[in-house]
Amino acid sequence: MASSNRILSIDVMRGLTLVLMLFVNDLYMPGVPSWLGHMEADFDGMGLADWVFPGFLFMVGMAIPFAIGGRIAKGDANIVIAKHISIRTISLLIIGVLMLNSGRVNAELTGMSKNVWALLMYTGVFLIWNKYPEDSAHFFTVTGLKLLGMALIAFLVFRFNSGQEVNEGSLITGWWGILGLIGWGYIVAAFIYLAFRDNLIYTGLSVIFFLILNILSQLSLLDFLNPFKFLFGTIIDGNVPFIVLSGLFTTLILKKLSGSDYKKLIVTIVTFGLISLIAGFILRKWFIISKIQATPSWGLICNGISLLIFALLYWIMDVRKQINWAFFLKPAGENSLTTYIAPSLLYHLIWISGLPILFYKHSSISLVVIAGSIVWALAMVGLTALLVRAGIKLRL
Repeated sequence: MASSNRILSIDVMRGLTLVLMLFVNDLYMPGVPSWLGHMEADFDGMGLADWVFPGFLFMVGMAIPFAIGGRIAKGDANIVIAKHISIRTISLLIIGVLMLNSGRVNAELTGMSKNVWALLMYTGVFLIWNKYPEDSAHFFTVTGLKLLGMALIAFLVFRFNSGQEVNEGSLITGWWGILGLIGWGYIVAAFIYLAFRDNLIYTGLSVIFFLILNILSQLSLLDFLNPFKFLFGTIIDGNVPFIVLSGLFTTLILKKLSGSDYKKLIVTIVTFGLISLIAGFILRKWFIISKIQATPSWGLICNGISLLIFALLYWIMDVRKQINWAFFLKPAGENSLTTYIAPSLLYHLIWISGLPILFYKHSSISLVVIAGSIVWALAMVGLTALLVRAGIKLRL
């Protein structure tokens, strides 16, 4: 699945969380078991869908020491790395906000339907952020495609009108969308890693700091920061940075203990996983387990699940070298942004065309709906593989 010097289980688990994300995002139909979906905001509990996103956030954190550490090893200056982190974050925020607003399009006031607006928006995203050849022979072609994408996005933003009073019908940042949340968690964890490198103590204290921030926010003790929440609310709330930093901290443990007996490493990760689960259920006395409310109990339990799953995959993939079974996760694990966005573009194409490709969604039989969503998720991984082979691959 990866080169020999990479931790195979990281690619596998990232791919697994993405496939499950595609599955649960496609699954919202009556009659499907509630434990597969999202729970209501005020419900004390969680389903599979409530773990998938934090599971991916955890993997975002795990990848940071390898990605930024590689740049440091190549001799990149801190200012160069900081610029890369900032541009990547801004890109995630922009795409996240565009995706968030695609469902708010007022066709009459905007002059185009939601599906057409979204289809053009995703086309612009691929034009701007595709990984093009870097040789000079393609310079003008690549520059032209990127400028075309920028012009398309600018036109869509200018034309956008929701017909709602909020923000006078213009785009809203709201909760920033999935990619926007990833962006905020990424920038916090990436800069902390840039500052502290592989220091376990300082990174561990950062994890605890954002957990405490999450607790204080849930207790309404940070309301004095409300004027700043319109922009930095995700950071102030603490939950998303806490989860991403937990993944980063796990990689630091991995790097520190990987040269020793693998049993010690796995026992350490499993121990932290069990501690997270226990702490989450203890905090449940004061905070319900709720993804929508982003409670600390939910964050800790999700971290515990992620740690235990990763420990299992590490033992299977990196210790036992049983890798062939995970071949279908490879495209998703290596091309996460393409895997996440490409299906959204395809949804709008299907809705515009009216083709009955999503026929299983109209079934009254739960197993048919579930099986259809499983096939959809796996097909989207296949679509990603085809796009990458054709030279279409998003890279921030």
